[in-house]
Amino acid sequence: MAAVVPVAVGTGVAAGAGDFRPWRAALALVVALALQVGVNYANDYSDGIRGTDAERVGPIRLVGSGLVAPRLVLIAAASCFTIAALAGFVLAAVTSWWLLPLGAAAIAAAWFYTGGTRPYGYRALGEVSVFVFFGIVAVTGTAYVQMGRLSWLALVASVPVGLLACALLVINNLRDIPTDQAAGKRTLAVVLTDRRTRMLYAGCAAAPFVFAVAMAPVAPLTALTLAATPLAFLPVRQVLDGASGRELVAVLGQTSRLQLAFGVILSLGLAIRP
Repeated sequence: MAAVVPVAVGTGVAAGAGDFRPWRAALALVVALALQVGVNYANDYSDGIRGTDAERVGPIRLVGSGLVAPRLVLIAAASCFTIAALAGFVLAAVTSWWLLPLGAAAIAAAWFYTGGTRPYGYRALGEVSVFVFFGIVAVTGTAYVQMGRLSWLALVASVPVGLLACALLVINNLRDIPTDQAAGKRTLAVVLTDRRTRMLYAGCAAAPFVFAVAMAPVAPLTALTLAATPLAFLPVRQVLDGASGRELVAVLGQTSRLQLAFGVILSLGLAIRP
């Protein structure tokens, strides 16, 4: 959902402005999905060869568990990044070549999150990157390749999308605080400690509704995102009540459903303007 929602929201902005271009939206989705899958493979590879996935509460990792050879996971990551680069090149060719350095930055961010000698994901910068690339860049970029211009509405809409994407990473990192500390992985959750990370999650889950309502004067139907608030109550309550370990795996699924519902309603609200 972290890849689909921002493309849907950016497309909603373009559709509301009368600039919906299906094939460009489809290519933007290819870029986003390839980057998301690629970063997952890249993280699996890099964390696996470092040994930071040896003890893991969440879903099984391919390299860390020994199920798949590291070389094959690396090839899978590189293949996904290549697909993203090719789709991005086509979009740049029909819109603007400045998209190329932006795409290169996105691929570099995907790799160096846990890859390289100084991965920034080990230095409490993961949430910042997710907010930028799965929020601001993905939403405004999707709108741009269809509209041919930057949109302030797309920029505002990218904020709640980025916050919900961050909420997913916050839950992952909250769950993994004990094992990340033991492995020397300094995530934002490790830096903030357990209690503050829980507050951060609550903020990431609640603030998007404020931004959606703030867009109502321009796109009134965006206020309908408030219908998704019940989906936020349960995971936020569980996190604030101290859910841990495997309980947070369930919260991750609930957060994904919140992200999907919010994204669908926001996209429609942006696309349908009285």
